[in-house]
Amino acid sequence: MLANHIQELAAKGRSCFVFDDVATLKDASPFAIKAALHRLHKKGEIAMPYRGFYVIVPPEYRASGCIPAEQFIPDLMDHLGESYYAGLLSAAEYHDAAHQRPQVFQVIAAKNRRPIECGKIRVNFFFRKNAAAIPTASINTPAGILKISTPEATALDLIGYVSQCGGLDNVATILTELAEKIDPARLRELAVLSPIAWVQRLGYLMESVGAHEKAAGIAEYVRERQPVRTPLAPALSIKGAKTERHWRVFINTKVEPDV
Repeated sequence: MLANHIQELAAKGRSCFVFDDVATLKDASPFAIKAALHRLHKKGEIAMPYRGFYVIVPPEYRASGCIPAEQFIPDLMDHLGESYYAGLLSAAEYHDAAHQRPQVFQVIAAKNRRPIECGKIRVNFFFRKNAAAIPTASINTPAGILKISTPEATALDLIGYVSQCGGLDNVATILTELAEKIDPARLRELAVLSPIAWVQRLGYLMESVGAHEKAAGIAEYVRERQPVRTPLAPALSIKGAKTERHWRVFINTKVEPDV
């Protein structure tokens, strides 16, 4: 009975469901439903990336043990009632700026969340208090609509979470292609929502990859703010480092994009 009901959900275009969606099946106790869910889970027909939240696994995804993250994250975050967007390397991939497919799906959320492992699918969450205010774009997936950060927001987040994005060399590599899609005015507007140090480092990196015109707006913003100097690589010493006066950045490492 439960298997038939889940098939009906899939036929209606549903890829996810919660326990409450099946808890009132006729002639079935909650204990019996949980036992049936457990059996379907063992058979690989459903997966549970989050407690009480299930995904329907079609035959083509049985080897992975779960559907792709972009197909269940929107429903999961809606179920949790939280603001989110796919960001960092995952967003860069959607903007055709990632040189290789990320091994982990990266999500920015307004609350701290533990990573998710669902079969071979891995999702890492990154906290950003003002995630709801960050501009996003909508991407169609086989399961619905996924929110991703805009090119401008992606660029700033890559700087803010550089160690989770393969380091400065990789971020600079991504910027060589992402810069083509960046609107200088939108980047300038978005700068006020990010730490000023992110803006300084991003401006320096954009100019270092030849995107001078795209960095013009945030250059003006930095001139107006006159922030304290910040290290290009926050984890490294600034002893003996030269200062780039335009962006007020200590050049304490050499950046070599793969272009």
